[in-house]
Amino acid sequence: MDYQLIKNWSFPDVDQTYSERDSILYALGIGFGQEPTNPDHLKYVYEHDMQAFPTMSVVLGYPGFWMKDPKAGINWVRLVHGEQRLTIHRALAPSGRIIGRSRISHVIDKGAEKGAIVITERTLHDDAGNLVATIAQSTFCRGDGGLSNSDDSPTALTATPDTPPDMTCAVPTLAQAALIYRLCADNNPLHADPAVAEKAGYPRPILHGLCTYGVAARAIVQTVCGGDATRLTALHTRFSSPVYPGETLVVDIWRAGADGVHFRAKVAERDVVVLTNGYAGIKT
Repeated sequence: MDYQLIKNWSFPDVDQTYSERDSILYALGIGFGQEPTNPDHLKYVYEHDMQAFPTMSVVLGYPGFWMKDPKAGINWVRLVHGEQRLTIHRALAPSGRIIGRSRISHVIDKGAEKGAIVITERTLHDDAGNLVATIAQSTFCRGDGGLSNSDDSPTALTATPDTPPDMTCAVPTLAQAALIYRLCADNNPLHADPAVAEKAGYPRPILHGLCTYGVAARAIVQTVCGGDATRLTALHTRFSSPVYPGETLVVDIWRAGADGVHFRAKVAERDVVVLTNGYAGIKT
């Protein structure tokens, strides 16, 4: 990996038109519809007075799997999604046009034998030019490192509290969740093909990290926001372990003042922590 090449990587704007059908598909992928007569589910999966769930922003305006480009010189097979940060500036319409603008904000060298972290920042703008969301994705390039230069790390996410949680919410994931979610953005065969998953060291296909992220957001909206997703203003977290479709996500939540909460998530069946250092901004 070459520091200057990656830091100055050029991304064309992504001009994307999406429909209510796309919003419904995303919502189904993160598990809405499990309770098909529940109004808090129907408003995301039925086109009558529907809403777009805010974390759908993470699959819009996506520039594609650019790290697989041979010109990047990145060992893409060894990539790990490290952190995801989302700041919501205005409500996402259930259908419309989005312009995604991406840039590399940080290239952080961890050392020749320790890899590097690349942070891609994406802003989403609506048809009128309004800023809708700011997204930052940290990718751990395990097979790279020992660069000619390095950026300072951004402010670290706050560690998960070591006290008992104030609230806990358990949400089952669908056995077919990965097969639905991959139609929204990421069609990596790791999430569908048992043979590919086995070669990657997993007993079966794993759930997309951003699908787990969306399920955690559902739990927070249900528990903290009274089912009103328009109150969610930010969602930041670190990925620590994969989830298998069909497992139950248990989200522990701690109050963090009047405008946010800290959270952590684990899978009930294996008692494995899968999301840490989580923070959700909440509008009062």
